[in-house]
Amino acid sequence: MKICQHLFTLAGGFSEMYAVLCDYSGIPLREEIQWDVDNIYHNQGCKEFNLLDFGYLDSQDVALSVAALSFNRWFTRLYCKDVKLNVDILDQILFVLSKSVTLEELVLENCGLKVEFAHRMAQVLGNHPDFVLNTINLSGNLLEDRGIIALSQNFERLCKSLRSLSLARTSLTSKGMAALCQSLLSNGLFRTSLCHLDLSGNPGSLATDDACGLHFFLSQPNALAHLDLSGTDCALDLLFSALAGGCCESLAHLNLSKNVFSHKKNREIPPAVGKFFRKASVLQHVSLAGTKLPPEALRALLQGLARNSQLSGLHLDLSSCELRSAGAQVIEDLVLDASSIGDLNLSDNGFDSDMVTLVLAISRSRSIRHVALGKNFNIRSREALDDILHRIVQLTQDEDCSVKSLSVAESRLKLGTRILLDSLGSSSSNLVTLDISGNSMGDFGAKILAKALSMNTTLRTLIWDRNNTTVYGFLDVARALERNFTLKVMPLPVTDVAQAYRSHPEKIEELVHKIQSYLTRNQRQEAFSKKKLQLQSDSIASSSEQVVTQACQSVQQRIEMLSSVQDVEIKADILRAKEAIVDAHLALSALVQTMLDMVQSLCPKLLQKSSFRDHLIRSVPEKVLLDQLHTEVDSKQALRGVQLRNREPRRERGIKRSVAEAVARGIVEKTLEELANIRDKLAKDLLELDEELQTGNAEWSTFLERHGSLQTAAEKGFPGEEV
Repeated sequence: MKICQHLFTLAGGFSEMYAVLCDYSGIPLREEIQWDVDNIYHNQGCKEFNLLDFGYLDSQDVALSVAALSFNRWFTRLYCKDVKLNVDILDQILFVLSKSVTLEELVLENCGLKVEFAHRMAQVLGNHPDFVLNTINLSGNLLEDRGIIALSQNFERLCKSLRSLSLARTSLTSKGMAALCQSLLSNGLFRTSLCHLDLSGNPGSLATDDACGLHFFLSQPNALAHLDLSGTDCALDLLFSALAGGCCESLAHLNLSKNVFSHKKNREIPPAVGKFFRKASVLQHVSLAGTKLPPEALRALLQGLARNSQLSGLHLDLSSCELRSAGAQVIEDLVLDASSIGDLNLSDNGFDSDMVTLVLAISRSRSIRHVALGKNFNIRSREALDDILHRIVQLTQDEDCSVKSLSVAESRLKLGTRILLDSLGSSSSNLVTLDISGNSMGDFGAKILAKALSMNTTLRTLIWDRNNTTVYGFLDVARALERNFTLKVMPLPVTDVAQAYRSHPEKIEELVHKIQSYLTRNQRQEAFSKKKLQLQSDSIASSSEQVVTQACQSVQQRIEMLSSVQDVEIKADILRAKEAIVDAHLALSALVQTMLDMVQSLCPKLLQKSSFRDHLIRSVPEKVLLDQLHTEVDSKQALRGVQLRNREPRRERGIKRSVAEAVARGIVEKTLEELANIRDKLAKDLLELDEELQTGNAEWSTFLERHGSLQTAAEKGFPGEEV
């Protein structure tokens, strides 16, 4: 009986319901559907029913599997994308919507839905008061204005809140947009619940005065965290006035690409642009790509970010904004002050000769970690181009520069790429990620890349497709990767591989296999090193925890014996003892990271004494420090041989582990010393108290029966400690 009950609870009894429906409909049962749900969905705790998993089945089988969701309480999400669904499946989806009380998310993106489906869906939701749907994604379907208006009329009457609404690429015009925005305004639930709104890819839908409804909604305090209005012909000057009013506190992702800044000529830049970027508190991603941006607007944007101390690591996409020389000058003036920017995309802006001073300005930034400069090298003079590329190399080798990731994609630099690649072989290269795709550097460039990879130990990600690489270039790169143990990610250059495969299919297949195997080796090696280091850290923490815990228990016993004493000095000692115990436990948690600054923040009272940090430094064995010096010498000698270079990361990891262990031991020693000092102070208090109290007192006799002699208690040390 228990076994039967257990089987029925698999994925909310989906298999049983599906079997009943098959029997009722006279359609043969497909056991693979039951097996997938019971053994994959249920065992992995997956509550998303993905129609793509059953795309190989006939439509009637898929329709029955969807129908089984109608009274199922396991699945909370129904998903399908880029597959045209026929009428039978759509009918069953609507039936599920009319019955389900657990389905929270509906994603039917680019599934061939028409106006009729939107009408029927609106009716179903209107007649089902117990629905819990909070996410609707119907993007990529031709719902048109009629379908959107039908849904909007239902949204106005919703008594349940929506968290996410995506209607991108639905052939929506300004008429349907006006109806949708009116529903957002009419139903007050949207202001407090709607976190994700995607209306992108509907050209002209926000180009008229009908967009004022959306502006009014955005100008009021709301919960939007993700807003995508790209490709809607939205006027940004008016939109920022609305965003500054209601979206500063919650908006994290803002995509306004492929729009216009203003529908009016010679319009002044509204102060709201700077105000929004000055007050936005959680913004992480802003895209204005493909939007012609006036220099004054760019200046207001960067000035706002320069005055914003709440943001950090912001991704700012200004690609294809036609900034040219005037925009380059604005960036040069303000990029240093805009410390909230962590990722800056300046691709395809016609900077060209202005790149010389622009790169110099970016190199002074202390916050930008990734910069994209592709499609800005339309320069006829070879000398001028080489000068710009050398300045980019200086940027990647400057120790004070924060840039660790660089993209010069689609720049058609050809042989000019060698200047960047040569720098990778230098020991001063700081690049971790490099994108040189679309530069047509040929096999000669691939050979230089191979030499650089043979020597480089900092690069972790490389993207280099569309470079006219043949089988000979891939052969050079494969040989280099055999000796490179640090590159982890290199997406397969599909375009070049496909071209080379036509003339040398067997050789290309072999080379691709080798390249992928070397990358896999590097990834596994890093994962193994991290796991080994974690096990060693856990071992240190485990043994240390036992010793410190016993010491804390000893101090706690003395605290309990003195807890009823009213003497002011003894109370102060007890307070310090409690603080010492708390600090000891926090120090143990810091051992896992083995970072001194983490302990500093966790245990402020323990580390306030000036001697503590000095003690930790002195506790590191002399041998460890000597090894560190030897490493610096070995690093220079390693440039003379590949084998020494490949061994260098392993030696450095070993030294780091030794230092970590030494610091951990120092933390434990000093923690025990602090506990011992406070224990001795409490023991002194106990002895003094023993002399003062009358042993004839009845309460005192009871105390002695419970704890024994105070002198005996005072003389007890830590477990395993000689007193």
